[in-house]
Amino acid sequence: MAMEDKDLIEEKIGSEDIFDGTLLHVKRDTVKLPSGSEATREWIKHPGASAVIPLTEDGQVILVKQYRYPIGRITLEIPAGKLDAPDEDPLYCATRELSEETGYEADCITKLTTVATTVGFSNEYIHIYAAEGLKAGKQHTDEDEFINVVKMPLEKAVELVLNGEIYDAKSVTAILMLERSRREK
Repeated sequence: MAMEDKDLIEEKIGSEDIFDGTLLHVKRDTVKLPSGSEATREWIKHPGASAVIPLTEDGQVILVKQYRYPIGRITLEIPAGKLDAPDEDPLYCATRELSEETGYEADCITKLTTVATTVGFSNEYIHIYAAEGLKAGKQHTDEDEFINVVKMPLEKAVELVLNGEIYDAKSVTAILMLERSRREK
Protein backbone atom coordinates (compact mmCIF):
# COMPACT_ATOMS: atom_id res chain seq x y z
CA MET A 1 0.00 0.00 0.00
CA ALA A 2 1.27 3.44 -0.89
CA MET A 3 2.21 5.62 2.07
CA GLU A 4 -0.26 8.33 1.03
CA ASP A 5 -3.11 5.78 1.17
CA LYS A 6 -2.67 5.05 4.88
CA ASP A 7 -5.02 7.95 5.63
CA LEU A 8 -7.87 6.00 3.99
CA ILE A 9 -7.87 2.97 6.33
CA GLU A 10 -10.79 2.32 8.66
CA GLU A 11 -10.04 0.35 11.82
CA LYS A 12 -12.60 -2.13 13.17
CA ILE A 13 -13.32 -1.47 16.85
CA GLY A 14 -16.42 -3.63 17.29
CA SER A 15 -18.48 -6.24 15.48
CA GLU A 16 -21.83 -7.96 15.87
CA ASP A 17 -23.58 -10.71 13.93
CA ILE A 18 -26.91 -9.51 12.53
CA PHE A 19 -27.94 -12.61 10.56
CA ASP A 20 -26.30 -16.00 10.17
CA GLY A 21 -27.75 -17.81 7.15
CA THR A 22 -26.82 -20.78 5.03
CA LEU A 23 -24.99 -18.69 2.42
CA LEU A 24 -24.79 -15.17 3.82
CA HIS A 25 -23.66 -13.86 7.16
CA VAL A 26 -24.59 -10.23 7.82
CA LYS A 27 -22.29 -8.25 10.10
CA ARG A 28 -22.50 -4.77 11.62
CA ASP A 29 -19.12 -3.34 12.52
CA THR A 30 -18.17 -0.14 14.27
CA VAL A 31 -15.10 1.44 12.72
CA LYS A 32 -12.76 4.27 13.57
CA LEU A 33 -12.48 6.55 10.54
CA PRO A 34 -9.21 8.19 9.48
CA SER A 35 -10.60 11.43 10.97
CA GLY A 36 -10.90 9.78 14.39
CA SER A 37 -14.69 9.67 14.48
CA GLU A 38 -16.72 6.45 14.43
CA ALA A 39 -19.08 4.99 11.83
CA THR A 40 -21.12 1.84 11.24
CA ARG A 41 -20.41 -0.58 8.40
CA GLU A 42 -22.93 -3.29 7.52
CA TRP A 43 -21.52 -5.98 5.29
CA ILE A 44 -22.02 -9.54 4.13
CA LYS A 45 -19.47 -12.25 4.81
CA HIS A 46 -19.35 -14.71 1.90
CA PRO A 47 -17.25 -17.88 1.46
CA GLY A 48 -16.22 -16.94 -2.09
CA ALA A 49 -17.04 -18.56 -5.41
CA SER A 50 -15.65 -19.84 -8.68
CA ALA A 51 -16.89 -19.41 -12.22
CA VAL A 52 -15.81 -20.92 -15.51
CA ILE A 53 -16.28 -19.99 -19.15
CA PRO A 54 -16.23 -23.16 -21.27
CA LEU A 55 -14.93 -22.76 -24.83
CA THR A 56 -15.43 -25.42 -27.51
CA GLU A 57 -12.87 -26.20 -30.22
CA ASP A 58 -15.02 -24.37 -32.77
CA GLY A 59 -15.08 -21.13 -30.72
CA GLN A 60 -18.42 -21.45 -28.95
CA VAL A 61 -18.98 -20.64 -25.29
CA ILE A 62 -21.32 -22.62 -23.09
CA LEU A 63 -23.50 -20.42 -20.92
CA VAL A 64 -26.33 -21.12 -18.49
CA LYS A 65 -29.72 -19.49 -18.38
CA GLN A 66 -31.45 -19.33 -15.00
CA TYR A 67 -33.90 -17.30 -12.96
CA ARG A 68 -32.24 -15.06 -10.39
CA TYR A 69 -34.69 -14.35 -7.59
CA PRO A 70 -32.99 -11.24 -6.08
CA ILE A 71 -33.32 -9.32 -9.36
CA GLY A 72 -36.48 -11.09 -10.57
CA ARG A 73 -35.01 -11.88 -14.00
CA ILE A 74 -33.74 -14.72 -16.12
CA THR A 75 -30.03 -14.24 -16.74
CA LEU A 76 -27.48 -15.61 -19.17
CA GLU A 77 -24.29 -16.39 -17.25
CA ILE A 78 -21.18 -18.50 -17.15
CA PRO A 79 -21.40 -21.56 -14.84
CA ALA A 80 -20.53 -20.66 -11.26
CA GLY A 81 -21.04 -21.58 -7.65
CA LYS A 82 -19.93 -20.84 -4.15
CA LEU A 83 -16.98 -22.49 -2.51
CA ASP A 84 -18.17 -25.27 -0.18
CA ALA A 85 -15.75 -23.88 2.43
CA PRO A 86 -13.56 -20.77 2.50
CA ASP A 87 -10.47 -23.00 2.13
CA GLU A 88 -11.80 -25.05 -0.81
CA ASP A 89 -9.52 -24.94 -3.85
CA PRO A 90 -11.22 -22.52 -6.29
CA LEU A 91 -10.06 -24.64 -9.25
CA TYR A 92 -11.81 -27.68 -7.78
CA CYS A 93 -14.97 -25.61 -7.30
CA ALA A 94 -14.83 -24.38 -10.92
CA THR A 95 -14.41 -27.95 -12.18
CA ARG A 96 -17.35 -29.14 -10.06
CA GLU A 97 -19.63 -26.32 -11.20
CA LEU A 98 -18.75 -26.89 -14.87
CA SER A 99 -19.76 -30.53 -14.54
CA GLU A 100 -22.89 -29.93 -12.44
CA GLU A 101 -24.33 -27.05 -14.44
CA THR A 102 -23.39 -28.08 -17.98
CA GLY A 103 -22.39 -31.75 -17.87
CA TYR A 104 -19.04 -30.90 -19.49
CA GLU A 105 -15.57 -31.83 -18.30
CA ALA A 106 -12.41 -30.09 -19.48
CA ASP A 107 -8.88 -31.21 -20.29
CA CYS A 108 -7.52 -27.75 -19.50
CA ILE A 109 -8.78 -25.12 -17.08
CA THR A 110 -6.78 -21.90 -16.76
CA LYS A 111 -7.23 -18.94 -14.44
CA LEU A 112 -8.38 -15.69 -16.02
CA THR A 113 -8.71 -13.47 -12.95
CA THR A 114 -10.28 -12.97 -9.53
CA VAL A 115 -12.86 -10.24 -9.04
CA ALA A 116 -14.35 -8.68 -5.92
CA THR A 117 -18.05 -8.71 -6.75
CA THR A 118 -19.61 -6.00 -4.61
CA VAL A 119 -16.96 -4.17 -2.61
CA GLY A 120 -19.43 -1.78 -1.01
CA PHE A 121 -21.20 -4.44 1.07
CA SER A 122 -19.60 -7.87 0.67
CA ASN A 123 -16.22 -9.59 0.93
CA GLU A 124 -17.07 -12.05 -1.88
CA TYR A 125 -14.38 -12.85 -4.41
CA ILE A 126 -15.09 -14.92 -7.54
CA HIS A 127 -12.22 -16.82 -9.14
CA ILE A 128 -12.81 -16.95 -12.91
CA TYR A 129 -11.43 -19.68 -15.17
CA ALA A 130 -11.53 -20.63 -18.84
CA ALA A 131 -12.13 -24.29 -19.75
CA GLU A 132 -11.02 -25.93 -23.00
CA GLY A 133 -10.73 -29.48 -24.33
CA LEU A 134 -14.35 -30.13 -23.44
CA LYS A 135 -16.06 -33.50 -23.26
CA ALA A 136 -19.86 -33.58 -23.06
CA GLY A 137 -21.57 -35.41 -20.23
CA LYS A 138 -24.83 -35.27 -18.28
CA GLN A 139 -25.89 -32.15 -16.42
CA HIS A 140 -26.47 -32.85 -12.70
CA THR A 141 -27.61 -29.65 -11.02
CA ASP A 142 -28.44 -29.26 -7.35
CA GLU A 143 -32.01 -30.07 -6.34
CA ASP A 144 -32.97 -26.37 -6.15
CA GLU A 145 -31.26 -25.33 -9.44
CA PHE A 146 -33.13 -25.10 -12.73
CA ILE A 147 -30.70 -24.30 -15.53
CA ASN A 148 -30.83 -24.35 -19.33
CA VAL A 149 -27.54 -24.71 -21.19
CA VAL A 150 -26.98 -22.29 -24.10
CA LYS A 151 -24.19 -22.54 -26.69
CA MET A 152 -23.17 -19.62 -28.88
CA PRO A 153 -20.12 -18.27 -30.69
CA LEU A 154 -17.82 -16.23 -28.45
CA GLU A 155 -18.33 -13.26 -30.80
CA LYS A 156 -22.11 -13.44 -30.22
CA ALA A 157 -21.56 -13.48 -26.43
CA VAL A 158 -19.38 -10.38 -26.75
CA GLU A 159 -22.14 -8.70 -28.76
CA LEU A 160 -24.68 -9.56 -26.03
CA VAL A 161 -22.35 -8.04 -23.41
CA LEU A 162 -21.90 -4.86 -25.43
CA ASN A 163 -25.65 -4.43 -26.03
CA GLY A 164 -26.52 -5.09 -22.36
CA GLU A 165 -28.25 -8.45 -22.76
CA ILE A 166 -25.53 -10.17 -20.71
CA TYR A 167 -25.11 -8.00 -17.62
CA ASP A 168 -24.00 -10.40 -14.90
CA ALA A 169 -20.63 -9.00 -13.76
CA LYS A 170 -18.66 -12.26 -13.61
CA SER A 171 -19.92 -13.24 -17.04
CA VAL A 172 -19.17 -9.85 -18.58
CA THR A 173 -15.64 -10.03 -17.17
CA ALA A 174 -15.03 -13.60 -18.35
CA ILE A 175 -16.43 -13.10 -21.85
CA LEU A 176 -14.44 -9.93 -22.51
CA MET A 177 -11.23 -11.34 -21.02
CA LEU A 178 -11.53 -14.56 -23.01
CA GLU A 179 -12.23 -12.68 -26.24
CA ARG A 180 -9.24 -10.42 -25.64
CA SER A 181 -6.91 -13.33 -24.85
CA ARG A 182 -8.00 -15.15 -28.04
CA ARG A 183 -7.47 -12.02 -30.11
CA GLU A 184 -3.92 -11.67 -28.75
CA LYS A 185 -2.95 -15.26 -29.72
